[in-house]
Amino acid sequence: MFLNKIHLQHYRNYNQVELNTDHMVNLFVGPNAQGKTNLLEAIFALALTKSHRTSKDKELIGWNAESAHIYGEVERKYGGVKLDLIFSNQGKKAKINGLEQRKLSEFVGTLNVVMFAPEDLEIVKGTPGIRRRFLDMEIGQVQPGFLHTLQQYGKVLAQRNNYLKSVTSSTAQQTMLDVWNMQLAEYGVKIIKKRQSFIHKLERWAKEIHLGITTGGEQLTIQYRPSLDLDLAQDESVLFEQFMIKLSQVKDQELRRGMTMVGPHRDDMTFHINGKEAHIYGSQGQQRTTALSLKLAEIELIHEEIGEYPLLLLDDVLSELDQNRQIQLIDTFQRKVQTFITTTGLESVNLSKLQDACVYHVESGQVKR
Repeated sequence: MFLNKIHLQHYRNYNQVELNTDHMVNLFVGPNAQGKTNLLEAIFALALTKSHRTSKDKELIGWNAESAHIYGEVERKYGGVKLDLIFSNQGKKAKINGLEQRKLSEFVGTLNVVMFAPEDLEIVKGTPGIRRRFLDMEIGQVQPGFLHTLQQYGKVLAQRNNYLKSVTSSTAQQTMLDVWNMQLAEYGVKIIKKRQSFIHKLERWAKEIHLGITTGGEQLTIQYRPSLDLDLAQDESVLFEQFMIKLSQVKDQELRRGMTMVGPHRDDMTFHINGKEAHIYGSQGQQRTTALSLKLAEIELIHEEIGEYPLLLLDDVLSELDQNRQIQLIDTFQRKVQTFITTTGLESVNLSKLQDACVYHVESGQVKR
């Protein structure tokens, strides 16, 4: 997978910029707050139809503009693809080869990316919500239908919560709750099984990579922690029944609190280094290595799933890595993964290790080679 060209119009601080990204490694160099990260964000958005930094699409639209436009030309193993993504106050439009896609989930997956930024340390030590978002975005890239399931679950969850808030135990109609419960369990079980499968594959790759980075000194394991006590070895029909039983058990609590207390919206996963939880007992270096192992594992997992390597986006991350981790990262993407790197100065990058690299200088929304 290769991004040959990207064109931005009224995107963030870029009024108009067109880049021929015809190298395996593309470095964007310049002081902070000049627009380097905006370039990587635009590539990320072209893959996933959303920013990795904000949930408010209007923030992506340039000052005094009515819409923002990202255009990219991607080379896939089956041929070239032209992608358009337009953000406006009326919503989003996504086109593949000029044809507007009825659902955004039909657009996602045409371009695949792995983003690695300093804040990704939060995947290891942050809140469960951050880990769920990480999981769902990565699964959605390789299995776009998952995003539709997730969206449907979210709608049912919102409607069920509104119902729970509007009634009391004495007025609640069991028939109404049964309808919400069945839909919640139907979509919830599909999400749980997909997450379980993805974590299993991710752990297989991350464990091997982590051993390599630590020269065999640390064993990394990843554990899925669904909010329901389920036998994940069972098929979906059995899990559906277990989900329904759990909902009946917590019914009174949910009515008192006015919220849905079980389901994949409350799931989590944990990382263990030599049997100890990384976010509690791991040092900063161990947590950083865990995050790096996850990102490198993502690259291999996406390649395993779709038969092509994704783009790698490194946002000001090389300066955060010591020499050993930086070399490990470069060795992983060298010659096989097209990579986009932002940095404030080339002195933080091991240029001697990079091949087929091009440097772009970024200043005040202008990009020059």
